[in-house]
Amino acid sequence: MTNSSNNTVYADSGGNISYYHGNFVPRRNAQFNWNQPLDGSNPATQWQGLHPVDELITVFNPPNGWIQNTNNTPFSAAGEFSPKPEDYPKYMANNPENPRGIHAVRVLNGKTDFTIDSLIEAAYDPLLTAFEELIPALTMTTAMDDMTESASASALEALEYIDLLRGWDYRYSIDSTETSLAIFWAQQLMDDVRDQALAANINIYEFMANNTTADQKLNALRVAAQTLESDFGSWQVAWGEINRYQRLNGDIVQNFDDDAPSLPVAFASSRWGSLASFGSRRYSGTKKMYGTSGNSFVAAVEFGERLKAKAITVGGLQSDPDLPHFDDQAEMYASGEFRDVLFYPEDIQANLEAQYHPGE
Repeated sequence: MTNSSNNTVYADSGGNISYYHGNFVPRRNAQFNWNQPLDGSNPATQWQGLHPVDELITVFNPPNGWIQNTNNTPFSAAGEFSPKPEDYPKYMANNPENPRGIHAVRVLNGKTDFTIDSLIEAAYDPLLTAFEELIPALTMTTAMDDMTESASASALEALEYIDLLRGWDYRYSIDSTETSLAIFWAQQLMDDVRDQALAANINIYEFMANNTTADQKLNALRVAAQTLESDFGSWQVAWGEINRYQRLNGDIVQNFDDDAPSLPVAFASSRWGSLASFGSRRYSGTKKMYGTSGNSFVAAVEFGERLKAKAITVGGLQSDPDLPHFDDQAEMYASGEFRDVLFYPEDIQANLEAQYHPGE
């Protein structure tokens, strides 16, 4: 009852799996909106102690055999066997569903025969689920009855852009020009309307798809295409040319450089529903996007009589560029390739490069 922020997913060699939606949860008066500032002089807002663990949102050994969490709602953690919202106070779970959670449920649902390799393959499923609603909402703008005259002109100007996205399968790849245009458009639209969505208390993805005008969608599309044209010479740019991994030295905070070596990364931000998450953005002085968050250390673990695991660490495990393990995992990371985990002493001994004993 001390963890006030993290969601915890657990698995063990006994075959148990569980999910805890935090465990430090104060009792609160449900008549208030606890996402807003409250009047502390009102006795009803005063401290009422903590919920005991048996009152918290948890999942233990659901019959479907899997649990997922992407910092989303706990009410989809185990598909149809998830906790029910009506069984808990609203203040216990403020996290909305997100595109990555929708994607996770989809790849896990009905699966009972995962191996380590097929689980890793599922974790790199290239679908960007956010665009399943956003792109149709955009492509329909040219047929909307309530379009203004200026929007109709914008639609004609943007028709070529829309035609590219209309035929897209919503899957990322290094060579995909659709991914580049879609992400630049959606990010521009999100930036444009974030304050409106917040004021209306509407989920940003729902607001972008259903509450924005044709003018807003098309203007964001034009800005996105013009930005790509200006920065890369064409509005049809392969995603791998933009989305990059770069580590030039051992500094914790990197200074990114478009002229220095970097690697293309196919997977995108979890913001758009990518299971393999690469949180990239542009930095001062760069036109390309460089990742600094998302998948940093990833492992797939098989519990059994003998533990088996594969993992990948972004870049490498040394901070000196002149050492061999500075970047020896970088290409593997960028391509979703995992290394074997050396867990048992005999495996470590067979691959030993150096050995150190304290005091020597």
